[in-house]
Amino acid sequence: MTEPALLPDRLRLRIVALVSAVLPALAPVPPQLRLIAGFAPARRARLGGSAIWSSLQEAEFRRHAAIQVAAAPAQDNDPADVAARAWLIRMDGWEAVVEEIALDLESSQEETIQSQHEIERQDGMVASLQVALAAARRENEDELAKAKADHAVLRRRLGEARAAVRAAETERDQAASERDDAVAAAAAASRSAEVELRRLSVQFEEVKAALTATRRDSRTARDTASVRASYLLEAVIEAATGLRRELSLPAVKGAPGDDLEAALAHGDTKLRSTGSLTSAALEQLLLMPRSRVLIDGYNVTKTTWPSATLQAQRSRLVTALGPLVARTGVETTVVFDAGASSARTAMPSPRGVRVVFSPEGVIADDVIRQLVDAEPMGRVVMVVTDDQELGRDVTRAGARVVSVSSLLGLVTT
Repeated sequence: MTEPALLPDRLRLRIVALVSAVLPALAPVPPQLRLIAGFAPARRARLGGSAIWSSLQEAEFRRHAAIQVAAAPAQDNDPADVAARAWLIRMDGWEAVVEEIALDLESSQEETIQSQHEIERQDGMVASLQVALAAARRENEDELAKAKADHAVLRRRLGEARAAVRAAETERDQAASERDDAVAAAAAASRSAEVELRRLSVQFEEVKAALTATRRDSRTARDTASVRASYLLEAVIEAATGLRRELSLPAVKGAPGDDLEAALAHGDTKLRSTGSLTSAALEQLLLMPRSRVLIDGYNVTKTTWPSATLQAQRSRLVTALGPLVARTGVETTVVFDAGASSARTAMPSPRGVRVVFSPEGVIADDVIRQLVDAEPMGRVVMVVTDDQELGRDVTRAGARVVSVSSLLGLVTT
């Protein structure tokens, strides 16, 4: 029984565990155990169990190990611990103790093995049942998911059907209400139309009678007026004939434009231009009642003061217009081009001089054209500009074009 090969595995593992726990305290440690001596006890038993058991076959190492194990606390309630200590320490009767406990351990080990086999068999059955249960559960879950999906589809279709029914009922009620309203409105309109038709018929008869009377009266008045006009016309003709006879006027020969046409035919270059006004003629027009002057601002300033800044040009022109406006009383507006800028500069101006800037995206020429178009026919309107295209447009609109030089002849620059 003392042979190591006859010891049960549990007892042999217990002996190795006790020695591995005290291995660092042994001196000297066998060379084959020095590498694992620094490990933790459990790791020493796991990794160096075979080396420790081989070293215990040497009596000297076993005695040293027995001394250290005997000094360590024992577990009296553990038969394997008692047998392992007896095998190491080898006090009197240790063989019987080890043999008895070894037999018990072998018997319990066989029972344990049988129990383990039964447990494994039961575990296999449980695993099979679990697999079957899982398969059944998956199948039930698939069927449940399919049933839920079918139920959701049916509920959605039921909801859609109910919504369609409600919408149809609402449309039906609305159509019925609209029909009733339309019938009532048609009836009311028919009654109103009948009343209005009767009223218009009465008015038509009244208007027809009044028109007949008016035509009769107007025919009489027209005949009377025609007679009076004829008498007046005959009086004027007779008076004109008498005046020509009394003044001995000769018969009219030629036309008013004959002289001008003759001058053009002979190449006469002394004919005056009527395209622009002189300063004197301009001042006469400015003195006319309710006359108006529109000035193309930058067209005047850039010709007169080309080297000055735009601000200085505006200031000099507006300041120069002050005395002229005060002397003539003409209504004056100066238009500056600001179509390419979003900023507008407020600037002081003399009494009677109005300064405006064209809106963003609009040139000053278009503003002047609109101001000319706004004036009534017959009013004296003058536009000061040397822009030929603008001059042609405002002339067609009834304005007079004044050159920049004519204006500068009347102002102090």
